[in-house]
Amino acid sequence: MDQRLSFLTLAVADVGRSRDFYVDGLGWRPIFEAEGEVIMLPVAERLILSLWSVAGFTAEIGQAPASGVAPITLSHNVATEAEADAVLAEAAALGAEVRPAVRREWGGYSGYFSDPDGFRWEVAVNPGETGDFVLPPT
Repeated sequence: MDQRLSFLTLAVADVGRSRDFYVDGLGWRPIFEAEGEVIMLPVAERLILSLWSVAGFTAEIGQAPASGVAPITLSHNVATEAEADAVLAEAAALGAEVRPAVRREWGGYSGYFSDPDGFRWEVAVNPGETGDFVLPPT
């Protein structure tokens, strides 16, 4: 199996509300939408963030998603601390719960915001090798 991720699917309570946040609020551009069911957003070369209704997710997977804080974070790396602060301020202006960025013991600078369904996004300046990596050839 190739070492790659093609889709990251999140089950969301209200696709329209998620669209308002990601598309109308953050300015992301969808490549596919089925109103009320799913919205697909390209987030990297060959990686799609799919925001899928809980009902559709449950029907296909066969089990409803767990409730509460998901044990996952998504990360959006930026080049400067000012950019990190600006992204967090933008998320706050959209009503997101925000944890302000601070300098981290690993050498970076990061903070967090929650999307409308509580998925946590880290906004980070990552000075290490993982900040701008390329997969090694197979």
